[in-house]
Amino acid sequence: MSTPKTHLIGASLPRPDALGKVTGAARYPADLIRPGMLHLQLVFAQRPHARIVALDTSAAEGAPGVAAVLTAKDVPYNAHGLIDADQPALCGDVVRFEGDKVALVVAESKEQAEAAAKLVAVTYEDLPAVTDARAALAAGAPLVHAELGTNLLLHIPIRKGDTARAFAEAAVVLEGAFSTSWQEHAFLQPEAGIAYVDEQERVVIETAGQWLHEDRRQIAAMLQLPEEQVIVRYAAIGGAFGGREDLSMQHLLALAAWKLRRPVAMQWKREESMIAHHKRHPFDIRCRWGATREGRITAVEAEVIADGGAYASTSVEVTKVATLFASGCYEIPNISVDGYAVYTNNVPCGAFRGFGAPQAQFAAEIMVTRLAHALGMDPVELRRRNIYREGSLEPTQQPLPEGVSALPVLERCVEEARARLRYGEPRESDVPSAPHLRRGIGIACGIKNVGYSFGYQEQSTAKVHLYGKAELERAVVLIGAADVGQGAHLILRQIAAETLGIALEQVSMVTDDSGEAPNAGSASASRMTLMGGRAVHDAALAARAKWSAAEEYEAEAEVQFHPPATTPLDPMSGAGRPNYCYGYAAQAVEVEVNTLTGQVRVLRVISVHDVGRAINMQQVEGQIEGCLAQAVGYALLEDFQVRDGHVLTPYFSTYLLPTALDMPPEIVPVVLELADPNGPYGARGVAEMPLVPFAPAVAAAIHDATGVWLSQQPMTPERVLAALSAMNGQSTAG
Repeated sequence: MSTPKTHLIGASLPRPDALGKVTGAARYPADLIRPGMLHLQLVFAQRPHARIVALDTSAAEGAPGVAAVLTAKDVPYNAHGLIDADQPALCGDVVRFEGDKVALVVAESKEQAEAAAKLVAVTYEDLPAVTDARAALAAGAPLVHAELGTNLLLHIPIRKGDTARAFAEAAVVLEGAFSTSWQEHAFLQPEAGIAYVDEQERVVIETAGQWLHEDRRQIAAMLQLPEEQVIVRYAAIGGAFGGREDLSMQHLLALAAWKLRRPVAMQWKREESMIAHHKRHPFDIRCRWGATREGRITAVEAEVIADGGAYASTSVEVTKVATLFASGCYEIPNISVDGYAVYTNNVPCGAFRGFGAPQAQFAAEIMVTRLAHALGMDPVELRRRNIYREGSLEPTQQPLPEGVSALPVLERCVEEARARLRYGEPRESDVPSAPHLRRGIGIACGIKNVGYSFGYQEQSTAKVHLYGKAELERAVVLIGAADVGQGAHLILRQIAAETLGIALEQVSMVTDDSGEAPNAGSASASRMTLMGGRAVHDAALAARAKWSAAEEYEAEAEVQFHPPATTPLDPMSGAGRPNYCYGYAAQAVEVEVNTLTGQVRVLRVISVHDVGRAINMQQVEGQIEGCLAQAVGYALLEDFQVRDGHVLTPYFSTYLLPTALDMPPEIVPVVLELADPNGPYGARGVAEMPLVPFAPAVAAAIHDATGVWLSQQPMTPERVLAALSAMNGQSTAG
């Protein structure tokens, strides 16, 4: 029996979902709303911290079209959360941030639900709010969760070597203080969905998310139902970036459908999404770095404080990642880092593309460049002398997982920067004629884990059905993998077709139903190509072996793939094996700074990544370019402002996103393919990597252009002007 070679790995195949998305035929969650459904409207707290003294729903219940007003007493188990179930579905006693939910109005129309929601009367007793993470750690600070007796959600220390001795012996010691802000996910479609009870008495929720089976677990727990009685289905997903990992409305749709036994629908406005779903963590980082005269970085000491907001979400895990990467992608013999995740009365924070790595390496990469300048050394050379290599020890005192490509990625970036940007050469001819416009180039490196970390169970399961007599006719791949816009479903089809030796058209996918497709894990942590792809690959091999041996028309196999195990970190030293795979990136960025307005324009970006193996080269390059758009916003534009617990920027008119006009005229994605030992065909993930080194590369380029360092993100025109003014004032004073 012949097995034709299909050569699908690496091919830039077109996205099968592209046409539907550009023509409007694709059905997103809001498109599922049909006539006759009940509509839901939430009553939000609109205050950062308060006790609910009285809640009167009678006027709302008597309003036209209202079917019910649900409150905390209607929730069977009133707590949910990805890791810690510390967030109520509907608050019954205390509200802890302005997006907390107090009541759920159910009516015949959206307009009736909105009108009735305004009639819900809530009497509050305002409580002291704590809205600064560092202040939240102080003795006597107001408590977000009084029953815990503390605002400290996590303290994780990482200790390696003897930092006191290393600093005493260092030729250069520099200190730095850095802060990063919230970031809004700004996915294309705000949260929406429908729910109903089917003929089998199952609660069915059709929505958008990142992990079918985790959504199902939390909803079943809230309703006190067996998991098999809850079905979660995903429609087309208009982006996620980590913003759909936490429950937002899925559980409330399920609650209303289960209570009323009628189909229900809900669609958030953008401002509701902006105040109510989690954000990227702001970080406050204070650090000290030391190096020898020969350019060996010998010591790093850092304090890393994450504002987790009102509920836990994934703050513990994000803070562990940031603490791990506080020393960047460099082998440093002496490290002392303390990471803290802190409750505040701000909007909760959770998963966001990069998951703590961009914040930590904003500080680390700037410190490396500053050290190089203090030593009179090329910043690239300092990186070259200290960057991770195969066998290097992590801060957690374990050798890095195989496939360490930080150095070849850096070297390729430098090569491209010299060829395209003339990095390291005099640039007189590049200086604009206007003296207030100055150009500079910055280079930074980055590291980000692929997959789950710190001993969290990592697995992905796939099932493959094969059909055919003398030859394979078709294959059906079942895997509960969310495609949040990154093209995961096409990637998994390519892997299946290549492994089975059949054409892509002969492979169909079942991915969007928790009752049919097995658990692939979350579409997060850049893991779906490696984990989901490896499960599909192994299941396809197993199914084909069964089919070949039996020579029957049908065969099937289900495989659960587990990568090498990780371990929790030791609570005293931070020792352990945190991750099974890393992705490495390096970027060169050219900027133009207007010294009159403070505006920074990114002119050119070279973004180099080791992806192990590109399953679909077009999609890899698209991921790099799309991620850079988000990175431009994070570095320069997206100033999510919160004051005293209130979001001041709940609209896109005040929270500025990058447009096509803000993008660099030239983006050069460079893809290296140094195979990962665990990935299918050597592939590893890339989705988050371009965001990690971008902000520090921009900061270095601004410094190269103007001589000032920016240590607060985003690097807005006001902050650039303030830094220039401070430098000029110091020069005048001197």
